Amino acid sequence: MKAMNSLNVRIRYVILSVFGMVSAISNAQLLNSQRNWAMNKHELSLGLGATGFLGDLGGADQIVSDYSLKHIDLNSTHFGGSFSYRYRFHPFFATSTMVNAGMLRGSDAYTEEAARNMRNLSFRSFFVMLSQRIEFIILSSERLGYRKRSGRFADRNGQLYLIGGIGAMYFNPKAPYQGGWTSLHDKHTEGQGLSGGPAEYKRITASIPMGIGFRVGISRLWRIGMEATYVKTFSDYIDDVSGSYYDPAMIGAVYGPNAAYLSNPSQTPEAYNPGSQRGGKQKDAFFYVNVVLTRNITYKSRITKF
Repeated sequence: MKAMNSLNVRIRYVILSVFGMVSAISNAQLLNSQRNWAMNKHELSLGLGATGFLGDLGGADQIVSDYSLKHIDLNSTHFGGSFSYRYRFHPFFATSTMVNAGMLRGSDAYTEEAARNMRNLSFRSFFVMLSQRIEFIILSSERLGYRKRSGRFADRNGQLYLIGGIGAMYFNPKAPYQGGWTSLHDKHTEGQGLSGGPAEYKRITASIPMGIGFRVGISRLWRIGMEATYVKTFSDYIDDVSGSYYDPAMIGAVYGPNAAYLSNPSQTPEAYNPGSQRGGKQKDAFFYVNVVLTRNITYKSRITKF
């Protein structure tokens, strides 16, 4: 009889345990339900961080074979920022309209690769990029609840997400000259538009941002996180360097002596004959890493307790 009672107690314990687990799972699903993510549909974000150029100038101490992150030149990093509106239309997907602005720069003075250092080219360019991104939320811990005992809200909002998109970017490369900075686009430093030279380039290019981000909630309305984004452009002239050297005498005859000098500012200009390689043929790229502060604008902070 005692054995039977002991067995019944164990069965009841198992049943209660299973019921408790089911209840907990149900509550967890409720806290991660449609209601929770729907209450975070609309957000505004402000980002601030660093930019880095990946192109013909600067980079690692070697001949550049590609514009990947292995060629990051920390000496050329600069500041940038972003502002965006984010709309979350699915538990796992969101889209954001973002404006990025900042400075890109690069210099042969920062590389110890002999040929590139002797070339002595440098630039900086302010840029503005408007992009439409899609975000895939690969991991999330999101809960919205109220603790009756403590009288406090028991909220969680953590996300890890992948970024992809398309954008349009404006740039305007400049080089140091006589104590200031002068625009290079109008100097036609590779003979753009001249006989036998390439076509003039546009200062607006398409771009493809792709990256990864994470964020955590610091209150019901505010999130903080970080995004690391690699941007591939469709221009090889972000740094005004792309193809071959052009005859400086012909450049100077049309655009002036300063244009002729900027086309070949090397301390040994005789080493670079017209037609010799000045830059690579790959399209330029850059990256940015931003700390991002986000404000939920879907609902007010005064939410009925439940």
